[in-house]
Amino acid sequence: MIDVNQLRRGTSFMHDGEIYKVTEYSHHKPGRGKATIRVSVRNVRTGANLQLTFNSGDRVEDIRLDKRTVQYLYDDGQFYVFMDMATYEQPHVSHIMIADDAQWLKENMEMELLFFEGEVLDYNLPLNVDLEVTEAEHAVAGDTATGATKEVTTETGVTVRTPLFVKVGDIIRVDTRTGEYVTRV
Repeated sequence: MIDVNQLRRGTSFMHDGEIYKVTEYSHHKPGRGKATIRVSVRNVRTGANLQLTFNSGDRVEDIRLDKRTVQYLYDDGQFYVFMDMATYEQPHVSHIMIADDAQWLKENMEMELLFFEGEVLDYNLPLNVDLEVTEAEHAVAGDTATGATKEVTTETGVTVRTPLFVKVGDIIRVDTRTGEYVTRV
């Protein structure tokens, strides 16, 4: 059991038989009375987003998730298939769980899956992904006072704003948290 004051973004816990992951945390202390903790959470099994409010001093059940390094293999149409790098097992993850982050998946990419009692509950993408540019408009630097940018499309279909010198065939590093260009590799 952990105190709700210890909940932070990314923390997983069990409450009323459901497993939640904190997406936002706020602590509110009125002039009189007990402090309240408001958390936005995502139910890791259903994907539903909720707002939960706790009184200061309340406790929730802490859960420990097992991290395993896996390699992305392929998309079979219903599930994303990974391979555990230690045991060579092939866990399947539903499209619903990965949702918008699927744009960063690239064959043979390594990432972490988080397990609770043998069930895949969450994942951690790498902070940066190297992608090949497949489409880039031709741009000429004119008399711009600041860094000019253009949009390019990568091998996974992600559109990224990059400097003008990036061209088709270049490998660029993209931040998976923000979708922003980091550097040319």
